[in-house]
Amino acid sequence: MDLYVVHRRSGWADTDELREAAARSKAVADAEFQGHINWIRTYVVPEADGRLGTTCIYEASSPEKIREHAERAHLPVTEILRSISTVVMQPDPA
Repeated sequence: MDLYVVHRRSGWADTDELREAAARSKAVADAEFQGHINWIRTYVVPEADGRLGTTCIYEASSPEKIREHAERAHLPVTEILRSISTVVMQPDPA
């Protein structure tokens, strides 16, 4: 499996919508994509339009599996990029 960065721009109006989407995403991944999708972390960002966007880090068997998972979980996908390396200067703050 490879590491991917998934951008989801302006997908949610607020944190309640985002929490619902996250729960749906995990449920679909656990039920239908074991061995193909591993959601590692998500960074939530405010978008210029006032909505929330995310940058998600996934381990996945292919970008197609990420898109298929997103469709089944009703998640937007703006861009999927394969990561070729990771540079960690410091661990994420708690």
